[in-house]
Amino acid sequence: MCHWAIKEDDINVRGFGKPDVLDYMRKHRLAVVSSCAADGAPQSALVGVATTDSMELIFDTVSSSRKHENLSRDRRVAVTFCGPNEKTLQLEGIALPVSTSGSDDAVYREVYYLAWPDGRDRLKWNNLSYWRILPCWARYSDFSLGPLIAEFRWDAS
Repeated sequence: MCHWAIKEDDINVRGFGKPDVLDYMRKHRLAVVSSCAADGAPQSALVGVATTDSMELIFDTVSSSRKHENLSRDRRVAVTFCGPNEKTLQLEGIALPVSTSGSDDAVYREVYYLAWPDGRDRLKWNNLSYWRILPCWARYSDFSLGPLIAEFRWDAS
C-alpha cells in the first residue's frame, strides 16, 4: 500500500511541484487506466476521472469490465494523462474499491460527481462500481519546456 504524502525532496523541479501536478490532473477528465490480466497481459481503457485534493483518482466502470475484474484481483494500476501538446503525466498506484452507497466513501463519490454530474444517473445501473487510485509514483513531462521532467514518489506504508 502507498501513503500519499509527497516526499519533500521530490517537490521542486524548476519550481514545479504538487500544486502544478494537481492542476494538470484536474484539467483532464479523461485518462488511460492500465491493469494486468490474470495471465499478466497489459490491458488499458480510456475512462472518465476525477481528482481529489490528495491527487487520488476516482472513476466508475461496470463490474463486467476487464479493468474491474483485473483490479479486483491485482490492485496495481498505471494511469496516463496526455496533452495538450507534449505534456504527459504517468502515474502508478494502488486501486481501492469505493462503495456505491453509504457514507464511508461518499466523499469520493462527490468528487466524482463534481467532475461528472451525469455519474449520479449511472447509480441506477445494477453493475456500477467505483474505484479510487492512491498514487505511489508519478512523472510529469513537458517537452516543450526543454524538457521539464518532474518525478514524484509517495512513501510506501
